[in-house]
Amino acid sequence: MSIRTKRIMQCMALLLITGAIAVFSAQSVRAQGLTLYTPYTKISVPPGESLDFSIDVINNSKAVKRADIAITGLPKGWTYTLKSGGWTVEQVSVLPNDRKNLALQVQVPFKVNKGAYRFYVTARGMGTLPLTVIISRQGTYQTDLTTTQANMEGAASSTFTFNATLQNRTAGNQVYALSALAPEGWNIAFKANYKQVSSVNIEANKTQELTIEIKPSDQTKAGTYKIPVLASSGGTSARLELEVTVTGSYSMELTTPSGLLSTDVTAGDHKRIELQVKNTGSADLKNVELKATTPANWDVQFEPAKVESISAGQSAQVFATIKADRKAIAGDYVTEMTASTPETSSKISVRVTVETSLIWGWLGILIVLIAAGSVYYLFRRYGRR
Repeated sequence: MSIRTKRIMQCMALLLITGAIAVFSAQSVRAQGLTLYTPYTKISVPPGESLDFSIDVINNSKAVKRADIAITGLPKGWTYTLKSGGWTVEQVSVLPNDRKNLALQVQVPFKVNKGAYRFYVTARGMGTLPLTVIISRQGTYQTDLTTTQANMEGAASSTFTFNATLQNRTAGNQVYALSALAPEGWNIAFKANYKQVSSVNIEANKTQELTIEIKPSDQTKAGTYKIPVLASSGGTSARLELEVTVTGSYSMELTTPSGLLSTDVTAGDHKRIELQVKNTGSADLKNVELKATTPANWDVQFEPAKVESISAGQSAQVFATIKADRKAIAGDYVTEMTASTPETSSKISVRVTVETSLIWGWLGILIVLIAAGSVYYLFRRYGRR
């Protein structure tokens, strides 16, 4: 065997011995350490997210292992809690061939740049678990005011109720002042937890449900109105635009041209009076019906009995013919008249004075004259006897 061959064999033997020593040393270190394990080591989340990691500390050796647990490399502004069994832990002790579970919660701030961030869970001197969090979008220091239904429609007499969510996406508690820009004469009310409020206090990364009640003026004209709603606190604020479509207000007045609500009639006769149906609202009135409630055996007929349409601010002329009972005795009677639509109505009471018929008057005079003539005749004929 040549000298060169011997040297090659010696080098190969040396390499084998060195590798064996390295493997033995690695196995020895692994046998002395702890393994840190979690199934999700790289995740993607938006800013402001709260991350929950379940981490197992595994002891595969034949001896009890104790190690200090620490979180290192956490970015500035990020916070964490590390708990096990409900307690905050800094050190764990694991039995041979056993494992302990740790609950790691990491709070990502809202004001954070988009990108990948790496930090480590370490069992000092025994094991390290790298974790990577990818922030999916650029973070901001802001407030959100949102609603699932931003527009409603109804009459001016309606109350429009919106449900909104106010979210504090900042790192500190905020007191938000609530306000809205509405047309003159409108009423805006904010409610939180069923109580009317003008401001709300919201903790960091928390939300508050709000109810916004909008009541237009009764004389609001038909149309679509945009109502900006603002929640502001120091350097942060949020704006929400609500939309209200008003179909108009419905209101009417039933009266007479002179305003006089009384008349007279002879028993058994009829009287025709003029009425006015005024549209005092801001929406057109459709299918206005006229009805009356009368004393027994009386009757009222309207001409027309139904008005097809009355424009806002306009009036319609209607005639009512009142027919009294022929047996009605002299005195005052009340007849109620109503004009109505599905949306509104108006009622008046008309006082009707019943007078005695002239026929009965003349008949009484005739009876008196006959009686007087009879007496005169008797005196003339039998008076001297």
